Order: sequence, then structure tokens, then C-alpha cells
Amino acid sequence: MSMQPSRSQPARVSARSRVHAAFPRSRPSLAAVVSIVTLAFGAALAGCTMPTHPDSAAPPTDPYNPAATQLLDDTQWQLTSWANADGKTRPVPSNPAGAGDSAGGAPITLNFSTQSGQRKANGFSGCNRFTGTYDLAGGELAFGPLASTRMACAPGPGSALEQPFLQGLADIEKTGVQMQPPQQLQITLKNGDVMTFTQAAKP
Repeated sequence: MSMQPSRSQPARVSARSRVHAAFPRSRPSLAAVVSIVTLAFGAALAGCTMPTHPDSAAPPTDPYNPAATQLLDDTQWQLTSWANADGKTRPVPSNPAGAGDSAGGAPITLNFSTQSGQRKANGFSGCNRFTGTYDLAGGELAFGPLASTRMACAPGPGSALEQPFLQGLADIEKTGVQMQPPQQLQITLKNGDVMTFTQAAKP
């Protein structure tokens, strides 16, 4: 029997193998993936960026905290400025000696005390002394009827402010206390006037 040499059959190459041979499979690098994600995230943020407001456009913070009004018990205050609703200021007496320059005269004072077990107020209103009661219900300062001495007074800043001051204590719109030193008390009246007091040392 004669053996015929066998013909070698060509290897079958599938169409899929030919595609893979033409386009070898490659995986994207991690750096490329991160770059693509970053670009997509940046584009999304660009479309929904929230508007920003510079600090200069923000309204100034009011330093006078109404909630701190409850800290007025057993404190003493001296009137240091009075601004009318139109922004003009009134002369305020500031001379402890009660004489001297145009702003002379004993300072107007406002004292709060609980020593008797009741909230009582007293002070000097520019010419006479006054006394009465006060309340801090709900954090709001309010005065009861105030009694005053009836001394005759010489013309000056003190006597000019006495009646407006006593009337103002009966017509308080709001009250605030500045916590940062120098600690101050600000009383806004219903007519828009603002009285500012600086805390005085305890006698």
C-alpha cells in the first residue's frame, strides 16, 4: 500500500480573529479615565454654578443683640450719644463736675438694680433724679411709672434732654446690648431716635 503525502490544510481564521488582529484590544489608562471624568464633572458644574456674593455686598452685622437685654440686671449706664431719626445728634452732657464747656453738666445715667428683690430703676435725667420699676419680660425692656424730683434747672444740654429722656423711657421700640467691649446699651424709641449708653463702673 502506498502512502500519499497529506496536504497540509491552511488554518482557518475566523472573521472575529481578523478584526482583533486589525484592531488589537487596548485598555484605557487610569490617567485617561480620570481626565475624562474630570472634564465631564467640570462641564456639569459650569452649567449649575451658584451665584456668589462678595463680603462687601453683605449687610453689616448689627452688634446690638436684643437677646442680651436680659443681662441688664444690676448694671449701670451713662448716656453717651443721642441720634434723632433724621440722623442729627443732640448735645449730651458729659462733664462729671457739672460745669465747664458747652457739653457740661452731670451725665444722664440709668441704673438697674435687683437688690430689693424687685427690679428697680433710678438715675439722673439731666436736671433731676428719677426712680421707678423696670421689666425684662420676653427679653424686652420696659419701664413702669417713673417718679422724679422737681428741682429748678439752669439752661443747658441736660435740662434740654430731661423731658425727652423720661418720655423716651416710656416709648421704647426695641433694645439691644453690645457684648463686645466697650459694652453698650442701645435704646431705639418709637419715634426713631436712638439713645446709646456706655456701661459705667459700679459705685
